[in-house]
Amino acid sequence: MNSLIKLTNISKSFGNNQAVDDVTLELNSGSVHALMGENGAGKSTLMKILAGVHQPDVGSISRAGEVVSLTSPKLALDFGISTVFQELSLLPNLTIAENMFLGREPKRSFGMIDTKLMESQTKAALAELGLTLNPSTLVSELTIAERQFVEIAHGIKADANIFILDEPTAALNAADVGMLNKHIRRMKDEGKAIVYISHRMDEIFDICDTVTVMKDGQHVATKSLSDMTPDSLIAMMVGRELEDLFPERSDAQGACLLEVKHFKLTSVSQPLSLKVHKGEIVALAGLEGQGQREIVRSLIGQHIPFGGTVRVKDHEISLPVAANNGIRQMSALGLGFVPEDRKDEGLFLNLPIADNITIGLHSTEGGLAPARKYREVIADTIKSMAIKTSSANASVASLSGGNQQKVLLGRYFASDVDLLVIEEPTRGVDIGAKAEIYKLLRQFTENGGGVLVLSRETIELIGLCDRILVIHDQTIVSEMVAADATEHNILDAALSSGSDATGSV
Repeated sequence: MNSLIKLTNISKSFGNNQAVDDVTLELNSGSVHALMGENGAGKSTLMKILAGVHQPDVGSISRAGEVVSLTSPKLALDFGISTVFQELSLLPNLTIAENMFLGREPKRSFGMIDTKLMESQTKAALAELGLTLNPSTLVSELTIAERQFVEIAHGIKADANIFILDEPTAALNAADVGMLNKHIRRMKDEGKAIVYISHRMDEIFDICDTVTVMKDGQHVATKSLSDMTPDSLIAMMVGRELEDLFPERSDAQGACLLEVKHFKLTSVSQPLSLKVHKGEIVALAGLEGQGQREIVRSLIGQHIPFGGTVRVKDHEISLPVAANNGIRQMSALGLGFVPEDRKDEGLFLNLPIADNITIGLHSTEGGLAPARKYREVIADTIKSMAIKTSSANASVASLSGGNQQKVLLGRYFASDVDLLVIEEPTRGVDIGAKAEIYKLLRQFTENGGGVLVLSRETIELIGLCDRILVIHDQTIVSEMVAADATEHNILDAALSSGSDATGSV
């Protein structure tokens, strides 16, 4: 393998924050290089320096011994570096094709944009990843997973030798991850260098050859993954052995908090029923697009089902729930909803942590009360959830992904809800923060709460939950005790034809 590029003694500060401190990294042709570390370790900053987004304060970037200057993302792309950042950069008010060709639109005579050529080339690029999306579709109409794949297709389409994939699979299910990995292996065989940033251990050991670990902005070690185990890699990242990622389950089960009866997503789908009790965490598992997301969003009016009823404690509501006040209605009954896309749907990024935590308390009053009224609540929430921040007045946008997720959960804990419905509880969250979030959710149930959760990570569902309900073709096809479940039998149930489905749990 030949060296394609080398970063030498790179340092970068933002004010008093030393984001990267004297890091050296070399990328070789025909290799997939994992870059790992907890959130805030400096991984993304280092890659943004390579991608031309930031310039280093100290250090150099060289190819074949010659120093190069990457002062903009365009220069980096021209140099052959293509990047898919964790924070999606697609513009929602443009079509897929317009996003794919943004800034380099093909022109016809008289300077007119050749829309047909853009759409045909976009369609071909998407087809390489197995996608059949219409290139003229607005990005705002896509799911998070679809947006992620469009972002990846945009990066892969570029004629580059170095690819930086920052959390590329955070919104993808197992089948989609397999498809992406096939293309990564193809690029590796073509002599490309791929930097792969992920918190998913199974992916790292499946696709990568080498791993570099960073901690607190510094280089810890670079090793061949053939010499590592998941346990030793976790220990290197967090500085301690992580003996048990998931907290112990509780056998205590109390009164029913949520009951869904005779629920049908469409007129032709099979009805389903489910319950969530005090003291338990219940999962909806299954392959992507089988109805899990629509089921939970029907509870808050963000999806309109064919029919059914939902009982929250002693209050029964006929579905559909009104879209304009469904979340407020359910919040008043003690149900909190944590969306997968915490930045677009959950948090107010430009507002302080304090306001994000207390917004649920404000909504129960006639008008917006000042946050100072809840100073004690804010302080207790930040402390009990171990939110890493210098001040409650810091903007949520300044926090890491794990701490942002804690703020969103803290909003509902502070509001004293009884029931949490959560999409992807640890999406884009590092291994240490994952363990903390699992512990917080289990403490919530031990205090009398109940949780209904969706996750694309099967291991997460097995380790975190008490019961797993497998969804296929918009109904429940199997119920499993999580402690006895395996990835294999969950997948078997998820691939079921549904002919033996009970639809009732």
